Amino acid sequence: MSKLIDKLSILKKKVYSQKKSYSFGGCDLLIDYIFKSKKNGFYLDVGCQHPVSNNNTYLLYRRGWSGINIDLDPKNIRLFDLERSNDTNICKCISSDNSEKELYFFHPGSPINSLERKTIKNKSNFILKKIKTITLNSILEEHKIRDIDYFNLDVEGHELDILKNFDIKNYKPRVISVEFIDYQMKELEFINNNINRVLQSDLYRYFISNDYHFVNWSHADLIFVHKDFRN
Repeated sequence: MSKLIDKLSILKKKVYSQKKSYSFGGCDLLIDYIFKSKKNGFYLDVGCQHPVSNNNTYLLYRRGWSGINIDLDPKNIRLFDLERSNDTNICKCISSDNSEKELYFFHPGSPINSLERKTIKNKSNFILKKIKTITLNSILEEHKIRDIDYFNLDVEGHELDILKNFDIKNYKPRVISVEFIDYQMKELEFINNNINRVLQSDLYRYFISNDYHFVNWSHADLIFVHKDFRN
């Protein structure tokens, strides 16, 4: 285990020293490295939040990539329309089904607006709003998407619910980064990236069971590569 951690740490240092990062924690540099600075490609960003700051796809956008950005907050999507006009920007709440759910809403533009009560812990400065939800499959079918190079998923604790009803066998994104937060983890463990927690998580087991390899992590983002792309 220690050899794996050392190997990943060396790779991070090598990658992080090369380019400007727009991500929180440099995840975009690792993704760019995996794709070997590929000039054109297609990404899917669910829970995109801001078009530039702390964004995992903006570096790729500047490199000539394009894709679909999805967020439940109209304010965020208006910013994407201004800054990312070559992308398709969609204001929808993605979940496991097409229905209506309760949203814990703090304020427009908040990075922690969420469908999950567990993510807000002891915070009380939110309002409960009803919001219509739609599956990721429905969005991809509507826009006739067949090929996804990179899929980024950051939805404040609702990741696994979305993935359980995502047709991953059909779409088979080459590379996926997904936010992983263990809400029972102590802050020190989080800072130290406790890999044992990752390897025991439902998210990890989900990806391994769907032919993905865990290749790295950056801050709270786990990075998985499909076996066909890795080979």
